[in-house]
Amino acid sequence: MADINDIRNVALLGHGGAGKTSIAEAILHKTGKTNRLGTVEEKNTISDFDDEEKERSHSIHSAIMNTVHNGKTINLIDTPGYPDFIGAALTSIPVADCCVVVISASAGIEINTRKLYQAAEEAQKSRIIIINKLDSETADIPELIGTIQQTFGTQCRCANLPAADKESVIDCLVNSTGSSPVMDVAQAHTELVESAIEADDKLMETYLGGEQISQDKIAAVFAKAIAEGKIVPILFTNAKKEIGIAEFLDLITNYAPSPAQVKPAKLIDGEKITEIKADPAGMLAGLVFRVGLDPRSNMKYASIRIFSGTLKSDTSMLRGSDKKTIRPGHVLKNQGTEISEIPEGTAGDIITLAKLEELQIGDLIHDGKVAGKFEMPKVPAPMFSLALEPTSKGDEQKLGTAMEKLTEEDVCFKVSRDHQTHELVISGLGDLHLRVILSKMEKRFKLSVTTKKPKIPYRETITSKADGHYRHKKQTGGAGQFGEVYLRVEPAPRGSEESLQCTWDVFGGSIPGQFESPIIKGIQGVVETGVVAGFPMQDIKVSIYDGKHHPVDSKEVAFRAAGKGAFIDAVKKAKPCLLEPIVNIEITIPADHVGNIAGDLSSRRGRVQGQEMLAGNMMVLKALVPLSEVASYDSQLKSATGGQGSYSMTLSHYEVVPSNVQQQVVAQYAKEKEEEAE
Repeated sequence: MADINDIRNVALLGHGGAGKTSIAEAILHKTGKTNRLGTVEEKNTISDFDDEEKERSHSIHSAIMNTVHNGKTINLIDTPGYPDFIGAALTSIPVADCCVVVISASAGIEINTRKLYQAAEEAQKSRIIIINKLDSETADIPELIGTIQQTFGTQCRCANLPAADKESVIDCLVNSTGSSPVMDVAQAHTELVESAIEADDKLMETYLGGEQISQDKIAAVFAKAIAEGKIVPILFTNAKKEIGIAEFLDLITNYAPSPAQVKPAKLIDGEKITEIKADPAGMLAGLVFRVGLDPRSNMKYASIRIFSGTLKSDTSMLRGSDKKTIRPGHVLKNQGTEISEIPEGTAGDIITLAKLEELQIGDLIHDGKVAGKFEMPKVPAPMFSLALEPTSKGDEQKLGTAMEKLTEEDVCFKVSRDHQTHELVISGLGDLHLRVILSKMEKRFKLSVTTKKPKIPYRETITSKADGHYRHKKQTGGAGQFGEVYLRVEPAPRGSEESLQCTWDVFGGSIPGQFESPIIKGIQGVVETGVVAGFPMQDIKVSIYDGKHHPVDSKEVAFRAAGKGAFIDAVKKAKPCLLEPIVNIEITIPADHVGNIAGDLSSRRGRVQGQEMLAGNMMVLKALVPLSEVASYDSQLKSATGGQGSYSMTLSHYEVVPSNVQQQVVAQYAKEKEEEAE
């Protein structure tokens, strides 16, 4: 097993198409792990092993690989780059000690590049930037370096530069002379050294005093500066020709931090924070960061970063706050979809366990000596939704099982049963995300479904005070049914905690108290199904103040019907209306699109609340907008911004629907009721 000081845990992050998978493939080939260089185009890479990935020619899941270079074990995590699959990339960040952000020389800094760099920075991970595809004819590399420094900070410095023929790279840490078409090597060397020595005050004083600093001291402080995030090296590669790959591997093994050199991981248990020291002999503490199903066997695998302790096949371990112990079974290492057994997993390493159905992404695995949770990056809320129905009526249970498996794999995929509309709703980060989910469902689980846009969860309420009355009288030969109720309704404050507030204001025994509960049940039945268009009601006060009863014929069923009828009578007189959900939406777009997007939001009845300027000529536009107007905003925004826009939404509150919109909703409800009756 590798010594903890000889392990490097590296996550490849960046926007789709930047070349992360190609870099991973070149690393494995360069270090002798594979005997040929696979390509995305030929669909034979180690990390893109899923059928969906091969078919679409881009990563959907994170993939774990390992290799050895200069005596150091490198655990490599290749992550997806498209925004719809960002969840897998974000959950890989906590287990990496170094995050490598890959940028295409021709495409530059894209949406996910920015988001993932920021997430790695917030997690206080050391960072390296790779500019891939250095041979691109359309690339303006000097301009791109300037944009990187403007966007991510001046700590981003060129650690190497492309040679004039773009067939090799020049090491700027070692070389203080040389020629590159990008910038002067001497200038790059000076900037790199000056940024590095800022991590050591004494060395800085020596340097400012004009003394010569040895290469060994520069190398030592360079590693320290990377570990502390005070310098972010920029490297150049052409992965398909394996140019710059050896130099990248040298930098990782020589200067990137080992698990023993990074800040201790932290377990949060309420207000208590426990630092987890990377010690193979210490207490066991690990984080489940990836769950996947083998595409051939459908066996569940859970990948774990061990922060402390040692995990063997017979270790008694616990999951989170569970009391029942688990036996890990075989301890495995991944090479994409291929697995091999190892004797044990030790602190600093990344391992995989099979067939442990209870393990979920974000779980703490431990030996009972620690408690809490590791902090995970915040993932985007899934707001793009579809309602599902199985094509075959007998597939409901099968569909439920498939949904459970798919949600285990993907932290940004959610399934819910809408209690208002009774629809099974799946939610993801965009149209592509859900199309991939549906394709998996069909291929893996042999399930066919029909989809439609989910219904908007409108609510109903009243806008004025009104009285209602209903007499229920039924005679069927024997004992009859009789109940009569008078009640009053009025609006409650908008957004009240209780949708219905009932008071029993009957005096003189006109209705015996035993019938209070049935009357309220009758009212609640209407609150759940609505009066205007079949939606639940909210923000209503009801006072039950009078009625009549019969000593023989009055029964619970009669007063339940009377309560229902009186409530409907009152609501119809109280100017009922529909309420619609209003969402907070934050849209990230290039600054030159702000005017068009703001105008588009206004046309959707949106109200812009503010805007924020980001580096790299990007803007965040904040607005309140009805959910019905942006229910399918994903494709529209991408079309309007050439794919450069992204957004997130959260529920804000409910507001009264404009009368013209209400008429449309009510008409649609009436049409559906007619179709059901036929």
